[in-house]
Amino acid sequence: MSNYKRHLTSPKESVASFWQNRQLIMQMTKREILGRYKGSIMGLAWSFFNPVLMLAVYTFFFSVVFKSRWGTEADDSKASFAVILFVGMLIHSFFSEVINRAPTLILSNINYVKKVVFPLETLPFITVGSALFHSAIGLFVLILIQLAISQNLPWTAVFFPAILLPLILGSLGFAWFLSAFGVYARDIGQVTGVFTSVLMFLSPVFYPVSTLQPAYQIYLKLNPLTFIIEEGRNSLIYGIPPSWTGWCVAMAAGGLTAWLGFWFFQKTRKGFADVL
Repeated sequence: MSNYKRHLTSPKESVASFWQNRQLIMQMTKREILGRYKGSIMGLAWSFFNPVLMLAVYTFFFSVVFKSRWGTEADDSKASFAVILFVGMLIHSFFSEVINRAPTLILSNINYVKKVVFPLETLPFITVGSALFHSAIGLFVLILIQLAISQNLPWTAVFFPAILLPLILGSLGFAWFLSAFGVYARDIGQVTGVFTSVLMFLSPVFYPVSTLQPAYQIYLKLNPLTFIIEEGRNSLIYGIPPSWTGWCVAMAAGGLTAWLGFWFFQKTRKGFADVL
């Protein structure tokens, strides 16, 4: 009976697991963040300089080499183009970090499966928490650049955390699904790498949706990252409040994805020890 309770699949159970194990999640998230830079000379400072360096490289190639323009009054300068570009990069980087790490979550923590009574369902929370930390550093960099350019940050920026919430829920769902599926199908890790690379160019990271022909725009809007990226730019750069109708739809989709991922994880976790 007790074993059955540990494998409940309801959304309430996922929330309860997070709350009951919140201290463990926080400690392991901190350990994962620090462990990533362990042994490096600059340590945690890399989490700041990495997005700055990537932003500089992308800005040089797209605004100088390829002479790309955003098509709005806000992209007159290369610095403004960099800020617009960075919002898309920030959101895509969060999603791709979670997706690419998920397939090996259980495989890289076999001891937790075989030897120790451990709440395995918390591992995706830790991955999402680590990705959120790096996104927060990237957001800090973006705000610094925005203030340096325009000496102003739109008040609508306060909505940005809410805009990210559907993406966080959806990413958590994918993390649950892929971490469980990765135990049974090891090749899934190779697929996610290709998928996230392709998704970068199929999302409005380097271009606005409006530059595409109307026949193609509808397909791009089916991409869940499109709404988050477009609304993120509206709130952080253009001073436009989010579409709450669209946000409610995104929240419903994100919540459903989270629950389906958790359901799949709980249903398949009984076989982890046998496969590993």
